[in-house]
Amino acid sequence: MPTPHNRAEIGEIAKTVIMPGDPLRAKYIAENFLTDVKLVNDVRGMFTYTGKYKGTEVTIMASGMGIPSMGIYSFELFHFYGVENIIRIGTCGGLDKDIKMLDLILVDSTFTESNYSQALDSVKCYIGESSSYLNSVIQETSKEIGIDIQKRNTICNEIYDPYHPNMSELLNSLPEELHIAACEMEAFSLFYNAKREGKNAACILSVVDTLDNLEGLTSEQRETGVITMIKLALESATKL
Repeated sequence: MPTPHNRAEIGEIAKTVIMPGDPLRAKYIAENFLTDVKLVNDVRGMFTYTGKYKGTEVTIMASGMGIPSMGIYSFELFHFYGVENIIRIGTCGGLDKDIKMLDLILVDSTFTESNYSQALDSVKCYIGESSSYLNSVIQETSKEIGIDIQKRNTICNEIYDPYHPNMSELLNSLPEELHIAACEMEAFSLFYNAKREGKNAACILSVVDTLDNLEGLTSEQRETGVITMIKLALESATKL
């Protein structure tokens, strides 16, 4: 049964979904890494492809930008399409001084000031936790294929952090006990929906700007980090 945002039929979306933010990145992954590929959704340009990676069926679906967009698509995947696992792959800004360009971060918990949970369930929740099961699979896979990744906490912000008029103010507002390492914009609603539906969610991030370099990387440099992240997510999917 399609939804207002997804024309795929039940059965056309795999149990494991990898979600980049950018629809064109979803298209790139499908065309360059999958076999037996089928475009199953293009509503609102949110390209969604189901195919096989090393014999394992997987779906690649764009989430768009921000907590609300990820909230809609991940909710529908979990609630209507029977998806069991979602691995978000995206970019982030490093906030901790030990974070370097193109480091890969596996999100443990994410803090937000968003009212997403309040709007959906009338529940005040500001910390989203990833799936320990999915994280363990990703960490094991990273060791097997020789990709370094750090498990860290993040903030899930409602703005693109380099646009914040006062970075010191942003940093001072973060809970010290969480030791937040980076900032991104989608993980909270993904994690919240997964817990709500009894499913699994993880988030792998590539660092593309830092406090010392808010201008970040060129598009070519970003692509290097993204390809590493794509490979890790796909290899992890073969174990689910």
